[in-house]
Amino acid sequence: MSVPVVDLAVVGGGIVGLATAMEMLTQYPSLSVVLFEKEPRLAAHQTGRNSGVIHSGIYYRPGSLKAATCVAGAKLMVEFCRRHHIPYEMCGKLIVATRPSELPALETLYQRGVANGVEGLSRIGPEQIREIEPHAAGIQALHVRATGIVDYALVAATMATWLQQRGASIRTSTRVMSCSRWQGAWLVRTTAGEVRSRFLLTCAGLYADRVTARAGGPSDVRIVPFRGEYYEVVPSRRFLVRTMIYPVPDPTMPFLGVHVTRTIRAGLHAGPNAVLALKREGYRKRDIDLRDAAEILTFPGFWRMARRYWRTGLAESYRSFSKAAFVRALQRLVPSIRPEDLVPASAGVRAQAMDASGQLLDDFNIVQQDHAVHVRNVPSPAATASLRLAHVITDRAIAAGFAPTTRPHITPG
Repeated sequence: MSVPVVDLAVVGGGIVGLATAMEMLTQYPSLSVVLFEKEPRLAAHQTGRNSGVIHSGIYYRPGSLKAATCVAGAKLMVEFCRRHHIPYEMCGKLIVATRPSELPALETLYQRGVANGVEGLSRIGPEQIREIEPHAAGIQALHVRATGIVDYALVAATMATWLQQRGASIRTSTRVMSCSRWQGAWLVRTTAGEVRSRFLLTCAGLYADRVTARAGGPSDVRIVPFRGEYYEVVPSRRFLVRTMIYPVPDPTMPFLGVHVTRTIRAGLHAGPNAVLALKREGYRKRDIDLRDAAEILTFPGFWRMARRYWRTGLAESYRSFSKAAFVRALQRLVPSIRPEDLVPASAGVRAQAMDASGQLLDDFNIVQQDHAVHVRNVPSPAATASLRLAHVITDRAIAAGFAPTTRPHITPG
């Protein structure tokens, strides 16, 4: 039996893979595309299990890929939501300093925001903090107006519909077993059969390192999963926060600290913390996978990181098992929050890449191979950045040999 041949095979049904398939099909409308997702539904992991924030781009190092794609991507995301009638709200947020020792880091964030072109950014004092968030505590804050909320699972579903309407094949419940070069193309072996593809794009999230290695790509980084646990604020106490309130983050870590965010469905989430998960899809504390745990614990970089950040790790783990400690972290921002105001909500797992030196990669990481691109590290703000990041990945694909026979189609404007 002959093996079907396509122009582009995408591994991973999260928002980055979907957005990139859209961009490539927009530029090349005659492209034949197949996308594989191992879960029964798309956006089952990082895309569908996050806080739903449209990030402004204030946190990221100027000149980094995160900074460049987040600011532009946020505008593209808003345009996409308007065009496809997806509910969203640009509610803004406060990044609040509660101690004098946090003021230098707050100023650094302000300077980063200015350098990155974040619009509507201002420094405010205690009186203005109370005007925006009457129940918040703080000695100084940044008011970040270019921050919003949306349901990224709905965005991903809309992207999938767009792709299918243009002939792309989306195959859920299909696990990719291997990818190898064969007769000048990629032979992609899956649980549902084989496909030959002229070009390969992998966006496998929590399994990005393994899928890259299966395709013969570089294996110098390892995905280390960090579980982010959330609480939901009970409806009667949601008046405590009108927009979103964030702490000043630890500049040495790629996490934002426990914060309070509104959701597009009128909910109010508190969290997340960031604790090591011993399973790549370990959404519960008791979830352990022996292979995943062994890969983490035998990776030299993990122990180098552990020696560097053990105090932070202990504090995050303590908050994971102690609701009182979690509440105390929130009370620094919103003193009126009480333990009885919070009920457990679903958790997420962040696919964080780490190198052999123990450094957590603080920028997106995309590598090229012969007629292939592997997206290895795209944690937050990847959902916000996805539509702009898709342009970058497409450019990398062209540099890696992606050259369809059809003439490119340029979208007006």
